[in-house]
Amino acid sequence: MTWDDFVDSFFNLDSLMQVWPLLAQGLLVTIELAAVALPLGMLAGLVVALAYALGGRWLRIALLVWIDLFRAFPILVLLILIFYGLPFLGIRLPAFGAAVLALTLNNSGYFGEIFRAGLANIPHGQREAATALGLTRLQAIVLVMLPQALRATVAPLASNALELVKATSVAALVSLPDLLRSARVAQEQTYNPTPLMAAAAIYFVLLWPFARMVGRLERRMLARGTT
Repeated sequence: MTWDDFVDSFFNLDSLMQVWPLLAQGLLVTIELAAVALPLGMLAGLVVALAYALGGRWLRIALLVWIDLFRAFPILVLLILIFYGLPFLGIRLPAFGAAVLALTLNNSGYFGEIFRAGLANIPHGQREAATALGLTRLQAIVLVMLPQALRATVAPLASNALELVKATSVAALVSLPDLLRSARVAQEQTYNPTPLMAAAAIYFVLLWPFARMVGRLERRMLARGTT
């Protein structure tokens, strides 16, 4: 294969201009999916962590099972079960809703464990001191312990948020017209892999700055831990 053949096959500007509106539409769907699933996943994880901190022994065991289950369960399989399995129970979700639910459940385990570990590392005496001042257990956790836990877990939270955004590509499995799905449709229309290369470039441009930020946060936390 000559250089011209390589460029024509993988970096064909004519093909890219032809399908660019389709890729732009897919990018918008990907952004919308991440914008909905990310806060829901973090909120679900926070609820899990708070319930663990406030609950009794059996509730804690149940929540640990929840965390381990959704951390270990492949998100691809989870999405298939939600989108194709729930209709057998009379529950039908649109592709967007199924993808959001799969991402939220999957990340509730990851975010839940991050928040839970962050709260567990706060000295127990701080909660006792807060309750001695008249705060309820929930107020002590939310107002005193949680802000400290968030500062200590900002790097893993950001890292998991990055993984969630990357995981939105699984939505293509249920024919949701996200960036990956749109690129595959565009490839079929042009008989050229250029749209897939363009989608990969778009993912890189969008996520690389975020990945660099996560790396800096992790190095900063590591430096604090060694001082």
